[in-house]
Amino acid sequence: MTWIKICGIKRLQDAETAVAEGANALGFNFWKGTKRYIDPDEAARIVTKMPASVWCVGVFVDETVERVLEIVRLSGVNCVQLHDSEGPEYLDRLSHLKTFKVFKVKSNFKPEALLSFPSVTAFLLDAYVEGVPGGTGQAFDWASAVQAKRYGKVILAGGLNPGNVAKAVEFVQPWGVDVASGVEVEPGIKCPETIRNFIRAVKEADKKLLDQSQHSSVADKNHAHELL
Repeated sequence: MTWIKICGIKRLQDAETAVAEGANALGFNFWKGTKRYIDPDEAARIVTKMPASVWCVGVFVDETVERVLEIVRLSGVNCVQLHDSEGPEYLDRLSHLKTFKVFKVKSNFKPEALLSFPSVTAFLLDAYVEGVPGGTGQAFDWASAVQAKRYGKVILAGGLNPGNVAKAVEFVQPWGVDVASGVEVEPGIKCPETIRNFIRAVKEADKKLLDQSQHSSVADKNHAHELL
């Protein structure tokens, strides 16, 4: 089943809605350059109310390892998502945490670049928009994500919403999906009904893929039996 992250959480009610509807993870943006920014202490008040099974992800842009670790301690998040040019050595210093490394996909994207980060939990692929680290609502060519799956777990982001996420899941079959602007009424303010529709669309796509797989397996067995 596809792992689901609702990113840009600023309000407890949005976190509770997302988890109640079946989200696996919540994203808390600690980059002060976005309207989705949340103070670590405020994030902690939400994180402490979440079930232990929920991945609470801290989103960072161009921070020192020391500052990342400080915010992890203050907020209680159990996963970090890194949006800048952090190298493998930087990631190695966070190896005791779950880590997502973000790659911005543009025309010259080379999926084999993911091989340089063997210690990460998963790779988050997002659309490249100059000067903007994420949450743009822009999509990219999903074929790049299909290729990237050869090198690790892929979380698909960028322009996803209830209207296109099922198609994205069926085409890419990613390990996970990530959404922020696609379930918002304004940055940091989520729409409960849109969250519900997004998660429902992902689960329906998962069911369709499972049904297709089971049908294909039965057909293969029948064909093999005919050859005996």
